[in-house]
Amino acid sequence: MTRAGVSLLLFAIHLSLGHSDYAPYFYDNERGSLSGNMALFSLSEDTPVDTQVYVLNGTDPEGDSVRYGVAFEKGSKEYFKVDPKLGNMTLISELDREHQDEIAVLVSITDGRNKVVEKVRVFITDANDEKPEFLNLPFIVDVPEDTPEGTSLYKVQAVDRDLGSGGSVSYFLQSSPTTKFTIDSHSGVLRIKPGEKLDYETTRTHFITVVAKDGGGKCNGKYQVMTSTATVTINVLDAQDTPPAFVGTPYFGYVYEVSVPGSEIFTVSAEDGDEGNSNPIRYSFVNGSGGYFSINSTTGCISLLTYPVQLKNELFELKVKASEVGPENEDLSYAITMVTIRVVDLNNHPPTFYGENGPQSRFELTMYEHPPEGEILRGLKITVNDSDQGANAKFKLRLVGPGRVLRVVPQTVLNEAQVTIIVENSTAIDYEKYQFITFKLLAVEIDTPERFSATADIIINLLDTNDNTPKFSSEYYIARIPENSPGGSNVVAVTASDPDSGLWGEVKYSIYGSGADLFLIQSASGIIYTQPWASLDAEVKSKYNFYVKAEDTEGKYSLAEVFVTVLDLNDHSPEFNDNFLEKTMVIGAPVRVEAIDEDAEEPNNVIEYSIMRADPDNIFEINKATGEIKLKSYIKSMEIVNNITKHKDCKWSLVVQARDQGNPSFSTTTVLKIDITEATPLKGPMAAFLMQSRDNPLKALCMMAGLISVMVLVTILISTALFLRNSKSNRIMPARRIIRRRRRDPPPNFTFSLNYKSPFSRPDNAGGALADEDPESNTGRNVESAGGQNINLNNNSPRPKPPPPSAPRPPPPPASNYRPSERVRPVPTVSGALASTCSKNSRHDSENSVSSALVSELKMKLEQKILEANRGGYYH
Repeated sequence: MTRAGVSLLLFAIHLSLGHSDYAPYFYDNERGSLSGNMALFSLSEDTPVDTQVYVLNGTDPEGDSVRYGVAFEKGSKEYFKVDPKLGNMTLISELDREHQDEIAVLVSITDGRNKVVEKVRVFITDANDEKPEFLNLPFIVDVPEDTPEGTSLYKVQAVDRDLGSGGSVSYFLQSSPTTKFTIDSHSGVLRIKPGEKLDYETTRTHFITVVAKDGGGKCNGKYQVMTSTATVTINVLDAQDTPPAFVGTPYFGYVYEVSVPGSEIFTVSAEDGDEGNSNPIRYSFVNGSGGYFSINSTTGCISLLTYPVQLKNELFELKVKASEVGPENEDLSYAITMVTIRVVDLNNHPPTFYGENGPQSRFELTMYEHPPEGEILRGLKITVNDSDQGANAKFKLRLVGPGRVLRVVPQTVLNEAQVTIIVENSTAIDYEKYQFITFKLLAVEIDTPERFSATADIIINLLDTNDNTPKFSSEYYIARIPENSPGGSNVVAVTASDPDSGLWGEVKYSIYGSGADLFLIQSASGIIYTQPWASLDAEVKSKYNFYVKAEDTEGKYSLAEVFVTVLDLNDHSPEFNDNFLEKTMVIGAPVRVEAIDEDAEEPNNVIEYSIMRADPDNIFEINKATGEIKLKSYIKSMEIVNNITKHKDCKWSLVVQARDQGNPSFSTTTVLKIDITEATPLKGPMAAFLMQSRDNPLKALCMMAGLISVMVLVTILISTALFLRNSKSNRIMPARRIIRRRRRDPPPNFTFSLNYKSPFSRPDNAGGALADEDPESNTGRNVESAGGQNINLNNNSPRPKPPPPSAPRPPPPPASNYRPSERVRPVPTVSGALASTCSKNSRHDSENSVSSALVSELKMKLEQKILEANRGGYYH
C-alpha cells in the first residue's frame, strides 16, 4: 500500500472513531449491595411475594436514557419482574431453597440502539421453614418380655432439610407417667428405662410417641422451632416365666343322694401363665383323696368312686396340683388349689299345701264384712310341708292380693307349719266394694337353686251388714221458685243413697227447721214441694232455708241444707206519695219527684221517669233515673218565663209518669204543679251554693260552720301577731299644741284638752279624742288664771306670764252632729299623739291597760312643760 493509501485509511478510521455509538452498561455492585446488576446478590427463601428485592442500575456513555429488562432461561420458572424505567426488581413467585438454591437471571440494559445482556445467579439463603421428617415409617419393634433394662431396642431417625441449626434434629418422648422407655436425644436410640421390666401378661403392646425437634431458626422474621411426631409400636413377646393359674376359683362340688360311682362332681381348669408360648398342664391330687374321688390328669375332671351312703364325711377338701409339662414330659412350674366337695340332700320335693282331707290348692271361707283387726280366720285350716331336708326344706310364705288386708303367720317355715291368716285392715274388707276377695298363698324356697314353690287360692265370701249411713249427693241444695206459685208446686228434688243391701239400703226423707213451714217432702222420692195453702211473696220474704234428713231402717241418717230463693215477679206498680204534687222551682235549680216500687228485686223496682204532658210544652226536662225536673237551659230569668206564657202567676202543671223496668212493665202518673220564682238576690258562689243546697240544709249548715271557724282562727292568728309586734315598737309621738281663744265666755277653771290617740287605732280615729268634737265648740278657747283673769293661749299673741295652772280636766264628749265627711278643724288643746298602724277593730282588754299607763305618763309631762312655759312667759 502506498503512503497516500495509508494516510487515507488512517483518516477514515479517525472519522469513524469521532462519530461511534457506545453501548450502555451496569454499575458494578459489591456483596450485600441492593443496586447494580444483581451480581453476588442473595435472597432469603421466606421473602414475601410482591416484595421489591433489588434495583437494576446502569448508564449510557452518551447520556441517553436506558431501559431495563429481566428474562429467564427457557423452561425455567420466572421469579422476578422489573420496572423498565426505574429498574425496581420485584419478587413474583415463592422461593424454596430446599427445592432450588440458586436462580439464573438474564438482566439487560438498553439505550434503544444497543442492548447489553448479563447472566447472573441469585443465591437463595435458608430459613427455618422445614419440619423434621422421620425415615422408615412405621416403627414397629418386637421385644421379648425378659429383655434386660437399658437394652437398645430401636434407632429412630429423622432428617431436616434446613441448613444450620434449623437442620439439626434432637429426639424426646412425650411425657407419660407409665412409660417404661427412654430415648437418646442425639442418636434417637430407644431403650428400656432403668428399673423397668416388660411383662407380657400385664401389657402386651406399648405405644410410644417420639418427638423430633430441630435446632430452631428464623422464618418470616420470627424465631421458631419445628417439630414432628411419630408413634413407635412395641410388641412384647411372651417368655416362659409364669407358672400356671387356676381359672374360676374357689371350687365347690356337690355329691347328691342320687349320685352313683363314676358321676362327675367337678372339673378344675388351669392355664399356663405364659400365654404366648404355653405348655400343656397335668392335674393330680396332693396327698390323695381317701379313695373316694379320682381326677383326670389331662382334663381336671373329678369323679365319684363310691356310693354317697359310703361317704363318711359330709365335707371333703381336696388339694389339686396343676403342673406345666416340659418338652421331655418333665414337670416344670406348678400351682395348687383347694376343691371343697359337700355331700347334700337332693332338692326334689317342692312345698305342698294340705287341708283337712289331704293336699289342697283351694280354700274357701264365708264371713261378715269388717271383722275386727287382729282376728284369726279360724275357718281356714291350712298346713304346708316340704319333704326335703336342711336348706332344701326352708321356704317363705306370702299372701298376694289386695295390699295390707290380711297377713300370714309364720312367714318362714322349715319343713312343716300350720298356716294362720290374720285380719290386718278391717276397713278394706267391705261388702259394698267386693262381694268376695281372692288371695294367692305362695310358698317359695329360699336357699335352693331350684327355688321350688307352691300356690293355693284363698276365697273369702263376704256377708253384708248395715255399716253405711245414707249420704246426700250434695251437702246443700239451692232452689229457686217464682213468687205467687200455686200451692203444691215442686221446688227441688234431693237425693241420698245408702250402699247397703236389702232393707238396710232403703232411704226415707223428712224435712224440718224454722224455714220449712211452707214446704213438704215426699218420703220416698225426696221431692220438696210447697204446702197446698202456701203463698210465696218475694216482697214479704225471699229467702228460706231448712234441713232434710235421709234415714235408713235402723235409724242411721245424714242431713243436708236446702236454700230456697223466691224469685221476684213484677207485680207492683210504682207509686207517688200523692196523685197531686206541688213544688216551688227557683230558676236555675231543679225540683225532684219520687215514686216507690215495692217489688223486691231489680229490674222490677227500677223506675224511669218521664214527662207525659206539659203546658206549655218543651219547657221542662227530667232526669230519667233521679226524677229531677229543671227548666230548659235557655230559661235563665223570669222575664223569659213571662214571655213564654200569659199566666202571670207562673204556675205550671205537668203530668209525670213513673215506669218500672220489669216484664211486663207497670207505670203510674201524677200531676205536678210548679210555682216558678226568681232567684234570690244573693250573687256569687255563695248564692249558687245556697241554691243548690236548699234541699239539703244540713250540708249548707256544715259548710257555713266550717267557714266561720276558719275566719275566727285567721283573726286570732293575725291579732296575736300584731300584738306581739306592736308591744315592741310602740313609742310616744309629740303633737303640736294649738291654743285659741274661745268666742264664748271662758270656763271658770283653767282647763287642758287632751287629744290621745291609742297605739292600737288609726291616726284618724275619732274615738275618745277632742279632734272628734264639734269644731265650732273648740274654736277660740280661752283659759282662765287662778285669779279669774282670762288668758289667750294663741301662739301668735304674747301675754304676760300667767300664774301656775290648775290640774287639767278631761275633754268634753264629742258633738252628736259630727259627720265623717266634714273637714277636721284644729282645736285648742294641749295634746300628745301616740303613733300606731293598728286598726280600731283590733282592740283588746290588754290594750286598755297599756293606754291608761301612757295617758298618765303623758299628763305628767304636759303639766311639767306648762309650768315651765308659765315661768318663761311663752309656749312652744
